[in-house]
Amino acid sequence: MMETKKFYSNGKLLLTGEYVVLDGAKALAVPTKFGQTLEIKKDTGFAFHWTSYDKDLSVWFQDIITFEEVVYKTKSETNNSIKNKLIDILHQAYKLNPTFVINSEGYQVKTHLTFPRLWGLGTSSTLINNIAQWLKIDAFELLRKSFGGSGYDVACAQTDAPIIYHLENEKPVFEKVNFNPVFKDNIHFVYLNQKQSSSAAIANYLAKHHHVDKTIAKISSITDEALAITEGRDFALLMEKHQAIMSDVLETETVKEKLFPDLKGVVKSLGAWGGDFVMVISKHNPKDYFIERGYTTILSYEEMVL
Repeated sequence: MMETKKFYSNGKLLLTGEYVVLDGAKALAVPTKFGQTLEIKKDTGFAFHWTSYDKDLSVWFQDIITFEEVVYKTKSETNNSIKNKLIDILHQAYKLNPTFVINSEGYQVKTHLTFPRLWGLGTSSTLINNIAQWLKIDAFELLRKSFGGSGYDVACAQTDAPIIYHLENEKPVFEKVNFNPVFKDNIHFVYLNQKQSSSAAIANYLAKHHHVDKTIAKISSITDEALAITEGRDFALLMEKHQAIMSDVLETETVKEKLFPDLKGVVKSLGAWGGDFVMVISKHNPKDYFIERGYTTILSYEEMVL
């Protein structure tokens, strides 16, 4: 019986510090109860026989990636962007630890998401962290050389508690924090029914990047304050302040102004603005409000956060 190696990583949500975390601002991030597993079994053919399953067990990616493609970073001619991204990740992993190619005849690989892929909870970061665990390489270095980004998502992938995260000289610095708000019953996460591309959002932010030092200081102090707050109302006001600051920086109206102006409560964008999940802080359960408007994926804090 061939041994199957299995790895798991947590998904993530960035509660404060979106975009400016790239410039060194302190951010508060939480791992989610959802994530992704990676199963690897020895095989033949000097290739990866790769199958990726969504939460409902449907196959969202299936292909064969040869060792040669990995070693030489040969992009697929069919212009399959998922396959090309995988080749890129595996090529960078090969540069960090080539033994998995040199000492093997092939692999059968299965990945399983425990959240629907379109939710944007970290399909890439969980994969990168799983591959890094398997090959015993640095996940942050693997991320930097393949996808880029701040790395907070990889930190959540490997930490079973909320974290404060920032970059110092482009290196990740993070610590577990005790963020378990007494008012968490007043916090819900609502999916905006559209997947957001992190890389496109980051490019847009970098293009609008003015007076970022002041913004970093403001957002870092909001992150610190968020940990000390004991009242739901104060937390809501703080998140509203965060939205206003980032709305100025991004030159974009807030998600509440755009979609939910009549909601009694605060709506905070998480990660890339305009898609994925938002955090809603409200006195009354907002489920009916969102369902009436066609947003049916609403999770409580307890359901979402690890």
